[in-house]
Amino acid sequence: MQQLEIAGRKFRSRLFIGTGKYSSPEKMADAIAAGDAELVTVALRRVDLSDSETAAADPLLSRIDKDRTLIVPNTSGARTAEEAVRIARLARAAGGFDWIKLELTPDPVHLLPDPVETLKATEILAKEGFKILPYMNADPVLAKRLEEAGAAAVMPLAAPIGTNLGLRTADMLRIIIANSSVPVVVDAGLGLPSHAAAAIEMGADCVLVNTAIAAAKDPVAMARAFALAVKAGELARDAGPRDPSPAMCATASSPLDGSLF
Repeated sequence: MQQLEIAGRKFRSRLFIGTGKYSSPEKMADAIAAGDAELVTVALRRVDLSDSETAAADPLLSRIDKDRTLIVPNTSGARTAEEAVRIARLARAAGGFDWIKLELTPDPVHLLPDPVETLKATEILAKEGFKILPYMNADPVLAKRLEEAGAAAVMPLAAPIGTNLGLRTADMLRIIIANSSVPVVVDAGLGLPSHAAAAIEMGADCVLVNTAIAAAKDPVAMARAFALAVKAGELARDAGPRDPSPAMCATASSPLDGSLF
């Protein structure tokens, strides 16, 4: 199986994991290890970045194996491009982070990303050398605009954040995947390992999962289940599945020629 590559960095695993909502930093670290995740996202508002030494000793960040796992701060809580850019610059200055998951969600109820402000922030930060992973609605036109603006990947939602509803935007995701020249990471709304497998089977390069793992009764077991599902989806996609019959006509699995009756 071919490795995933984003902004020149290669990943064996196509499962990225978010770090929110866990009952403890220890449980989070165990889930990341069980999921074999090589990239995790961290909300900067939950991390003390007052100086580099404080950031390194943060209870959350210190539990993550930085030798094998890329920590990508996100701008969760930002409502405007200006706020997101300020957060990204703070992350770089205090913690040395130059990968940023861009989240701009001015609506506190549905937490849907603002397309205009997201594009604006991507244009600014990409010019400053950040590797931008913008969280976005499943909008094929916006996906191309973000790609043209310098996004390292695009992260369209499957369903609203934390809903666990699965691939509600499947038709739009297929269009984005078919037309994207950068990796497509399906983010938000995946609730079951089968949802993740389906996303990979349809051609997504990767999935990012947080709530479905962190809020499970056994987050460690659920992380492992998602990791296995993603691998299964990748194997199935690479195996070249047969297209479904458009006429819904049955086809015998055994030839009828030479039948005894």
